[in-house]
Amino acid sequence: MSFWHNASTGPGKAFWEKTVADFEAANGGVKIQIQAIQNEDLDGKLQTALNSGDAPDVFMQRGGGKMAAMVKAGQLLDITDSITEDTKKVISEGSFTAQTIEGKVYAMPVAVLPGGFFYSKDLFAKAGITETPTTLADLQAAVQKLKAADVQPIALGAKDAWPAAFYYYFFALRECSSDTITKAGQTMNFDDPCWLKAGQSVQDFAATQPFNNGFLTTSAQQGAGSSAGLLANHKAAMELMGAWNPGVIASLTPDEKPLPDLDWFPFPSVEGGAGEPGAILGGVDGYSCSAQAPKAECTAFLNYMARTDVQKAYYEAFNAPPVNSEAQAAVEEPHLKSILAAYNQAPFVSQWLDTVYGQNVGNALNTAVVNMLAGKGDPQSIVDAVKTAAKKAQ
Repeated sequence: MSFWHNASTGPGKAFWEKTVADFEAANGGVKIQIQAIQNEDLDGKLQTALNSGDAPDVFMQRGGGKMAAMVKAGQLLDITDSITEDTKKVISEGSFTAQTIEGKVYAMPVAVLPGGFFYSKDLFAKAGITETPTTLADLQAAVQKLKAADVQPIALGAKDAWPAAFYYYFFALRECSSDTITKAGQTMNFDDPCWLKAGQSVQDFAATQPFNNGFLTTSAQQGAGSSAGLLANHKAAMELMGAWNPGVIASLTPDEKPLPDLDWFPFPSVEGGAGEPGAILGGVDGYSCSAQAPKAECTAFLNYMARTDVQKAYYEAFNAPPVNSEAQAAVEEPHLKSILAAYNQAPFVSQWLDTVYGQNVGNALNTAVVNMLAGKGDPQSIVDAVKTAAKKAQ
């Protein structure tokens, strides 16, 4: 079989190499060819492969509108009846929700990856910040204190677009009701005024100049100069990112070990918004089998990924919360425990909006947000771009 994932360096890449080797050793005759693809390149290459009929047998699945399009095109294997009882004991039914369409499961979840602010406790202390921000006003005050302490407040890898769009996603989550967020994924209707307000909130926040120097040409995860690298090397104090970030940061510290003073807090509340307090963004990443994959071997590999020992190794390699409930008990880091607590207590969880609304709408949204931050657009242009892309997608 062929297997595509996005851990192209470090312990994550080593984890998949060992996992595949162990699976092959336990399943005589099964051979898996691994291809590790840089995260930013994965979606495009995968879509090309799927459309050409030459898809990998197993690949990383982000869910949402992207998965729905694959299902509609007949490109995925229905794995509902192949999920073993052992897997069901350690992965809750709710964790399969993001991987399910019309009652059929199309991917095995492997990690819980909600978003929020990762930050350096040492740099917060240097700036005299004693409590993490819980409101937008708190966050703005923290930004000013960090500037006064000659610390770049927030690292942003806007070169890759999606990290910049995270700000729009989270402000939309605070400005729009849960119902509006959910229905937009079904109807592609973005007429609610909250979508415009979200863009205005991003514009207002950006006007306080919270981001690192050169953020428009900063990548997200590649090298010490990336946004994750800035946090890893104490060149910036915060980064809004998903829960895969601790592992990325660890790979970019000088000693390539986890950042000792790393911690996390949820995206702050926004006064007057229609969103539910505590609502959170972030997906449950999983793995799918393509429609042409050998079903018995492929689903056996997916169930193997879900085993407690494999999930514990996943957590140790990626420094990210696993989806397996037994493996979650092994999580020790306070920031990961905070992430899991916020996720488990959230009244509403949405996947990343570019995932929810599919590749075409998502890409248009991400690009429009970056354009606005670059001074080439405004909040209305974001809404217009999304509506135009939504019409083409229907």
